[in-house]
Amino acid sequence: MTKRDMAGLLRITPMTLRNWRKDKPYLYGIIMKGFAFEEMVEKAKDNYEELVELNENTKDNKK
Repeated sequence: MTKRDMAGLLRITPMTLRNWRKDKPYLYGIIMKGFAFEEMVEKAKDNYEELVELNENTKDNKK
């Protein structure tokens, strides 16, 4: 996800996000950690779905 995309999700301009990075590094850090966490959750969900599918395929092959 680009910084422009992040700014859009936050309903701010990309310039505001850049200003926060410079002027409010703590706030910027929290925001970036939130986006990173969201991405990790999505990856975990995808991995879980893949494992469920593999498990179902393994059960089907044993029959």
